[in-house]
Parts: sequence; structure tokens; C-alpha cells
Amino acid sequence: MFTLQRIETSAQEIKKSRFLAIAGPIEDELSAKTFIAARSDPAANHNCWAWRAGQSYRFSDDGEPSGTAGKPILAAIDGQSLDRVAVVVTRWFGGVLLGSGGLVRAYGGTAALCLRAAEKIELIERQRAEIACDFADLALIKARLAARGVSIASETFTGTGAVLSAEIRQDAVDDVLTLVSDLTRGKALVTLCD
Repeated sequence: MFTLQRIETSAQEIKKSRFLAIAGPIEDELSAKTFIAARSDPAANHNCWAWRAGQSYRFSDDGEPSGTAGKPILAAIDGQSLDRVAVVVTRWFGGVLLGSGGLVRAYGGTAALCLRAAEKIELIERQRAEIACDFADLALIKARLAARGVSIASETFTGTGAVLSAEIRQDAVDDVLTLVSDLTRGKALVTLCD
């Protein structure tokens, strides 16, 4: 799965109506709502949108005939295997009716055009973990975790050592657990968090 690196825009004119797509990365429903509200033009005839964040998704036809705008925008997101993405397609009516098929092609096509042009980054699922270790093992654990691309979000000191809050790539969790156990001869306590 991929998401967008940054906000991207694309515009096209179809039978005198102007369509503007704005796509960008989101984290969840709240950030999607914020993105849509900030990029909708109240002066336009329609601000149709769709977003996906994992299994959650929503779409809106904003006054266009049902199924002619929001669903095609969502289909453009899904068609490019994107996640954590929101797209707003704004239409300024040009006086020529497009019909249902024309609207589907216009909204879905403008969204797809925008998404194809956008720079994408791979989404990497991470597992949060807490690693409790002695002071004697702390420097070595931190160095080895950094070499494996594990990011340390925070470090809290205890009377005998430290507790590291780490973000581990989901596909590397077992290797990291084995590494920490081997480095500390089984003394470090690793807790996987939800």
C-alpha cells in the first residue's frame, strides 16, 4: 500500500465545466474531514470527495446524482492501491449537462489524473514496543536498534536502567525481539503495545 508524499492538484475542463482535484495524505477520519473542509470552495457548484484510511472510507456526491461523483473518486483511490488519502474534486458548472456516465468519467477521471501525477510513498506498518533494560546494555541496544532502522520515540530512566519506547517495522518484530534477547542474555523485557 502507498500514500501520497504531499498535496497534489490537477484540473481539466470537460464540456465547459471546470474540474479541480486536490489530493493529499491523511491519517484518519478527523484529518480527512479537516482536509476536505479546507479545500472545498463554497463558491463552486459541487465539492465532491472521497477518502480512505485503512478499512474506513467515506464519499460524497455533494448534490450530483447519486453514485456519479463520490464513488468514482473512491474507485480512483482504490484503483491505485492508495491508503490514507483524501481527494476533493470541485466542479464549476459550465452550462452543459454531462449525464450520469459523463459525470462518472469526469469526477473519476479528474481524481485519477491527480493521483497518477502525485508522488507516492510506501506505507510501512509499525509495531510499538517498550524495551526495559539495564544501564549496562542500554548503549549497545540503542546502537543495534538504530542500525536496524528502529526508531526510539522516548527513553525513560529507572533506578537500574531505562525503558525505551520503540517503533519497529511490523515485518521485523521477530528479528528485533531475538536481537534484544541475545544482546542482553534474556534480561531485557520487551512488551508489544497495541
